[in-house]
Amino acid sequence: MKKIGFYGAAGTVTGSAYVLTRYDKDPVMVDMGMFQGPKEVAHLNYGELAFDPSQLIGVLLTHAHLDHCGRLPLLTRAGFHKKIYMTQPTADLLELTLMDAAHIAAHDDTKEPLFTEQDIEQVLALVEIVQYDQEFELGPYSVLYKDSGHIMGSASIQLKDNYNQDGVGTIVFSGDIGNFPQDLVQPTAFFNSADVVLMESTYGGRTHSHENASHVLQEEINIIEKQDAALLIPCFSIERTQEVLHRLDHLKSTGKIHAGTPIFLDSPMAIKATEIYKKYRSLYSKELLQHSQHDDPFEFPGLRLVEKSDESMKIHNTPGAKVIIAGSGMMTGGRIVQHAFHHLKRSTSRLLIIGYQGEGTLGRQLADGASEVEINKQMVPVHAHVRVVTSMSAHADEPKLLEWLKHIRDVRQLFLVHGDDEPREQLKNKVIELGLHNVRLPQLNEVHELTV
Repeated sequence: MKKIGFYGAAGTVTGSAYVLTRYDKDPVMVDMGMFQGPKEVAHLNYGELAFDPSQLIGVLLTHAHLDHCGRLPLLTRAGFHKKIYMTQPTADLLELTLMDAAHIAAHDDTKEPLFTEQDIEQVLALVEIVQYDQEFELGPYSVLYKDSGHIMGSASIQLKDNYNQDGVGTIVFSGDIGNFPQDLVQPTAFFNSADVVLMESTYGGRTHSHENASHVLQEEINIIEKQDAALLIPCFSIERTQEVLHRLDHLKSTGKIHAGTPIFLDSPMAIKATEIYKKYRSLYSKELLQHSQHDDPFEFPGLRLVEKSDESMKIHNTPGAKVIIAGSGMMTGGRIVQHAFHHLKRSTSRLLIIGYQGEGTLGRQLADGASEVEINKQMVPVHAHVRVVTSMSAHADEPKLLEWLKHIRDVRQLFLVHGDDEPREQLKNKVIELGLHNVRLPQLNEVHELTV
């Protein structure tokens, strides 16, 4: 009998971590992500592990977002010494993601760092590169990575039991499913069949807006250009920032926004991630590949890269209209928080929210229309104009999640993960309408038998 232990992203969006066992042997882990969001969720990172990392025969990593990879150093600390499998772009982004997290934690006096740079080096020493659509063997399983279309290098993973004795021959882990087709990366690849599926449910019960994101960017920037004001864009460093830069490049080259309007990319991590994106043109979408043949899709007149923190503070002294792109994407930390503190009280300033905002985050409060928010232990009135656009999400919405699932024949058991409980429940009801009734909503640290 096969079982899966759900050690993260089970009742929450973050912390993805799952362990598959076969007759209580040969444990394989898929992802080991950091819990992010409000204090009660982030505190879960410090809990005792409910499994023994030293017994794992390997770890399969779907992609390099922190909520999927951010607890990997805890495994090596606890005795894990086998391989961690991932695509090459994921390996590049993994080092960047973990090092950035360690740097931020080292300067945070409010809590103990989860890991050090030395811990990260131990993780990187175990990396094993795999290719899309090329099976490899791991213990009793044949493993296949397919492009999930979420970010550069992201994957959905299929495990096939080579000695199938319990009827559960194939298990698919969705990872994060892209909002296909994406502007930057190749379209999401589908699976043909599986017995058991773990599927993300971040946007269960919701459909992305059909707003043209480039038009929204143009409208917001045209307004601040007329008012000599500031537009803040909180952005995830990986994928979202690169998409925004690509759209701004197009808007500037076509004269829809002023060539001279300064665009501050105020994120050392996003600057480095963009350089990694430039390395993997073969994984670009068809449109981006064509664009990149005659132009750098992430550079344009007026782009100013801000790496040092003292340079970040000087942005406020820049006269006239300006766009500030900074992390973090949910405004839980990073340089965007200081910009928000400075600008939210100003009626001429604007804030454009373009990504998922977890419950309890500053970004969610602002997206929900808060009239004042707490920043740096001070209450800040919100006079700035706040706009939310979901069409730029890197996650599939409910209709696309269902479309992804419909491609998979013969599914007999579905686990909905990587979502809050209400979206999971709404998505479950939709799945049942499709005729699949064995749908489970696992909770943290539960272990479920795989049945068919």
